[in-house]
Parts: sequence; structure tokens; C-alpha cells
Amino acid sequence: MKYPNLFNKYKMGNLELSNRFLMAPMTRSRATEPNDMPNELMAEYYQQRTSAGIIITEATQISQQGKGYAKTPGIYLEEQINGWKLVTQAVHKKGGKIFLQLWHVGRVSSSKVNELQPLGPSAIKAKDTQVYIFDGAPNGDATFVPVDTPKEITLEEIKETINDFKKAAKNAIEAGFDGVEIHGANGYLIDQFLRSNSNQRTDNYGGSQENRIRFLVEVTEAVVNEIGADKTGVRLSPFISFKDMEDPEILDTIMLAAKSLDTIGVAYIHLCEADWDDAPIIPKEFREELRENFSNTIIATGNKTPEEGEALLEENLVDLIGFGRNFLSNPDYPERVKQGAALNSITDGHTLFGGGNARGYTDYPFLK
Repeated sequence: MKYPNLFNKYKMGNLELSNRFLMAPMTRSRATEPNDMPNELMAEYYQQRTSAGIIITEATQISQQGKGYAKTPGIYLEEQINGWKLVTQAVHKKGGKIFLQLWHVGRVSSSKVNELQPLGPSAIKAKDTQVYIFDGAPNGDATFVPVDTPKEITLEEIKETINDFKKAAKNAIEAGFDGVEIHGANGYLIDQFLRSNSNQRTDNYGGSQENRIRFLVEVTEAVVNEIGADKTGVRLSPFISFKDMEDPEILDTIMLAAKSLDTIGVAYIHLCEADWDDAPIIPKEFREELRENFSNTIIATGNKTPEEGEALLEENLVDLIGFGRNFLSNPDYPERVKQGAALNSITDGHTLFGGGNARGYTDYPFLK
């Protein structure tokens, strides 16, 4: 076999995974309005992709306040829980494993999306950052709007948000998920607390690196206490600085966070790595240091080729490889890799974010 490590089984906590392919979280904006409900079309989409060893769902808001984009699903209302049950039942029926990604966008939002002023660690607007709404454009495309200036989150609101993460994790398990992934990456709320440019607080949640990881640690502890460490993962993005997130201290801060997450005992750290053509290369030294400081599963996602994924697995730098776009257009991606078969291309960029039917979502063909 050309990629023996990618096709090896893997035990992550109490879960037996059939291979090392992970379907990465991808926002697709197909939830039913009102109330951001998962639906049967989403269940079909995820069921089609159960050849992945494990699926991480699209980012899912833990509250109305945590929403930043139109038609993204939630996990805080009873009807949302019931909608997600359609998904988990469909995935488990095919023998798949699936985690729900828990999301609070923080300052990356607009009142045009959720009728609320965004919250952030500090009242600092993210420069050159947009979110999208659907405003009835003739072709159904999303319309991008600039984010609003956030309100600085109060200590009481921090407590409420931590509790929202905890309740969302409980709801996810009720909905049938195998676990949850806490979204601490890509410029959203937890990442905003981690970085010195977006977090200029002077209380216990700002200033030093120890203080800036506090929110992540407290969210993770709350989730772990509710559902268990073996059902909890965390996503981080040390080398991604879009959404106005440039911070010269971030690598040291992330490594400090990794040590704390290791102490808590979470199931995995999921590195979201840049996936554009001139993206920064993650130094091998960083991967080696992370392996030294975090003892459980490490996941790498970021437009990896099977060859690149196999090499990382061979060197024992990571344990699972995340694939996004290739799973989007190839529901049977692992089988295509195994056979060396041609891949479907993304047929219409208009269907990446939003759409009310199967086009560009569940209509990509399987191998015959």
C-alpha cells in the first residue's frame, strides 16, 4: 500500500478509528432558518463522508451571541439538538465517528448577522475583516459586510460564556456526538484572548501569557468536567494571523497553552495550519516541541497532500491528518487515495458557503 500510515487504524482515547484521515471542519452555511437548525440535507452530507476515520463538524455556535455568519448551526436550543441527532444517527449508522466543533466568534461578527453587538476581550475592531449575510441577492450568493467594533466582555459575561461552552458540550453529547472540539483558532473568541494585539485587558484575563491562556483553560476545564477529557479536543492556529491577529508572542503562548491542556488531559490538539500557496511552513522544531509538551493525539490540517500527511505520520510528529476541500468534493476521498483515482474538483465556488439544495453539497459523485 502506498500510504500505510494513513490507512492504519488508530485508537484515540476510547475511540477506534478505521484510518488516520480526519474530515476537517468546514463552514457550509446550510442550517435551516429560523433558529439555525441542522437538517436532513446536512445529515446526508456528513453520512456520505463516513469513510474518514473521524469527522469534525462545521463550527457550531454555543449561543446567539457567539454567531458570526449567516445560516451556521447552533447547539443551544432543543430544536438544534434534535436537528443534530439526524446527523449523528446518520453517521453512526455507517460506522462513522463524529465530534462537534464548539464556536464563539467573539469580535468577528456584525449586528447584521445576529442583531447583537459583538463581544471581544477588548473593544478593538478587527481590521480588514468581514462576515457574510444572505440578503436576497439574485444568485443566492453571500454578501460580505464589515465586522462591528466589539464591546469589551465583562467578567460576568466571561463566566456566562464559559457556562455556554459547558452547556453546549452537554447538548452535543445528548445529540449523540462522540465528543466535542473547542474552537480556539482562526481569530475567534478564544484565539482573541490568546493574542496580545487583540487582548489588551488589565485584569486576570490579560497581560501576561499565563493570563491570556486563562480563558481557554477555564473553558476547557468546564467542558472536561461536564463530558470527560476523552471526549474533548481543542483546535489552535499558532501560525495563522488573518482577521488582524498578528502577535509576536503567539508561539510561546500556544506552547504554554499546550502544557496546560496536557495537564487537563484533553484527547487531542488540532493544529489548523495555513492552506494558501505562500503560507508559512510550520518548522519541524515546533512540531517536535509540541510532541514533547503534549502527550495525547496531535492533528495537523492545512491542505496537506497524502504524501505530506504520510511523511508527518512516519516521523511521528502527528497522529491524524485533516483534509478539508478534498472531502468537500470527494465524499469517498480515502478510497480515491487508495486507488490513485482522479479527484472531483469543486464545480462551483458559489456553493461553498450557503445554498438551499444538494448542488455543490451532496451531489458530488462517488467512484463507480
